[in-house]
Amino acid sequence: MEIGLTLPQLGGHVTRDGLRGFCEQAEELGFGSLWVQEHLFYVLDPVSGYSARPGLKVPDPYRSVLGALETMAAAAAWTTRPWLGTSILVAGLHYPVRLAQQLATIDLISAGRVIAGFSVGWSDEEHQVMNVDPRTRGARCAELIDALEACWGPDPVAFTGRFFTIPEAEIKPKPVQSPRPRLLSGMRSPAGLRRTAEKFDIWNPASGTLEQHLEMFARLGEMRPEAMRPLELYRRLFTTPPVEVANLRPQSVEELSAEVARSRAAGVAAVIVDMNFDPALNSTEKWIDVPRTLAPLLDAAAG
Repeated sequence: MEIGLTLPQLGGHVTRDGLRGFCEQAEELGFGSLWVQEHLFYVLDPVSGYSARPGLKVPDPYRSVLGALETMAAAAAWTTRPWLGTSILVAGLHYPVRLAQQLATIDLISAGRVIAGFSVGWSDEEHQVMNVDPRTRGARCAELIDALEACWGPDPVAFTGRFFTIPEAEIKPKPVQSPRPRLLSGMRSPAGLRRTAEKFDIWNPASGTLEQHLEMFARLGEMRPEAMRPLELYRRLFTTPPVEVANLRPQSVEELSAEVARSRAAGVAAVIVDMNFDPALNSTEKWIDVPRTLAPLLDAAAG
């Protein structure tokens, strides 16, 4: 089983040296993937509660977020082996031709290491500043995936849908990976689960217990078209969660290792560990040391 780490992005204290040192340490120690997330800005009086929970305050680390694709491109230049993934991009903040070019470019720079992850997001304001009606975000996400696949397919490309129209054109570069990078979904709503089963390769829920994940993952398998390869399950664990609700609470390295071992035994393909909400990680030196601190998780994944 693979262990991935989220890259330093949040909180306003991440430096170039910290990000580069983190990437290099993670690769040297053998972590299998590095991940970015996406948010645009910190709304002072939001309509939307955090993570679609009404009234829940957006965590302070979101006051500063490094750009997802820019951070991913830097990691592509500074590493040679780990997969580089988005968990997740907010689909409503993107248009297909531009995004197809960006992700294909990073796939080329990284020699074919991109995993493209999407979900529908929760911030009404983020959608509104991109001139997107947040009530359309589910259908728009599904069409974005279809349009991306068209862009990455054979030329000439043409696409006509409810949200996007692409005139007949050559669209290059294509991704190094053929026929395309793997697609990851973070969606959990009934409609989102249907989209996941029909269009994606990996499911990566952001919260919930292992048992909840396995139960829902079995349902996804039942919804999966027979002609498609089986889905993979990636779990997300936190050293310090963004909020303490439900099963989300701070976990020690020993507790995380035990959860990794349980995940491996259950057939989970990968675990992604998120450290961006840990208030103690407030300097370059501390961020660079994170992969070494979490190295015991690699042993737990290996069994």
